[in-house]
Amino acid sequence: MLNILSFSSLPSAETGQLAAAIQTANDTTTSLQSIGTWWMWLAFFTIVLVVLAIDLIFVGGGKQHRVSLKEAGSWSLVWVSLALSFGAGLWFYLDAHYTREFANTKTMEYLTGYLIEKSLAVDNVFVWLMLFNFFAIPLELQKRVLTYGVLGAIILRTIMIFAGVWLIAHFHWLLYVFGAFLLLTGIKMWWMADKQIDLNNNPLLNWFKRHFAISDHLEGERFFVVVNGVKLMTPLFLALIMVEISDIIFAVDSIPAIFAITSDPFIVLTSNIFAILGLRAMYFLLADIADRFAYIKYGLALVLIFIGVKMLLIDIYKIPIGVSLTTVALLIGGSVLISWIKTKPAASGTE
Repeated sequence: MLNILSFSSLPSAETGQLAAAIQTANDTTTSLQSIGTWWMWLAFFTIVLVVLAIDLIFVGGGKQHRVSLKEAGSWSLVWVSLALSFGAGLWFYLDAHYTREFANTKTMEYLTGYLIEKSLAVDNVFVWLMLFNFFAIPLELQKRVLTYGVLGAIILRTIMIFAGVWLIAHFHWLLYVFGAFLLLTGIKMWWMADKQIDLNNNPLLNWFKRHFAISDHLEGERFFVVVNGVKLMTPLFLALIMVEISDIIFAVDSIPAIFAITSDPFIVLTSNIFAILGLRAMYFLLADIADRFAYIKYGLALVLIFIGVKMLLIDIYKIPIGVSLTTVALLIGGSVLISWIKTKPAASGTE
């Protein structure tokens, strides 16, 4: 069970000391203590469920639907605004009940975690684009696949985050394992940045083809179809499986990364989930201009390397949270800017 602290009954004179104690516990990642009270957890999950319901029921998230650039842009703005508003609400609450320094630190942890998860999610978008092109999934069916993909990712990451928090709290040395893993992953990502993935030789995909009956063509938005009494898996469902598997792979990279910022389960989960919620809209927003972000993988690789080093040095020197936020923002922003400049279409004209 998580030791979720509630501070409402404590004398105001003790809150400053308690905030400092919690910060120390989070810095050493030896405790499951959290700023999240029961009502904060309830409010967070209520917000997520309400917005998901609006998206799925009123916007038609699970129906065959071709997402326009305007719709993708609008929902991207909604998700980012929601995440930032949540961060602002967190700051005002902590500032009113504890100390300004405590509120600043915790809110910056939330924003840094959100930025890291959002940035690493860009690589996920590129993989989705490759998968949909490989399976020849039309745009009007992609939203259905990503709807289930995002819902699955929320459940999966919630489980993985709480498991990770518990493990780190009881086995501090795992931080060094995560740090080394992220450092090597960043180096590998840099090395493989300009390499193309050949899905025809993907062992996992070939395993599914050998062990399951798969239809040769799409059947609308159906995941399964019966032909001559035989139940066949459609390419749409196979694409969904690969989308879910890709998220597992990316979660293995992204979840350890946020533990370099904080071990507070409330901050880890909220920043992660808010980043995931906007993934589908971000995909449709970037799908048509993905080739304009050719160098962003180098920025993501440097982010992983930086976070890996930060985790390896955690007991020697703790890099300030402000430095972490600024570094991640500069690496991602710089890689986006370089990509946009380097891939600028040549001006057409006559001599």
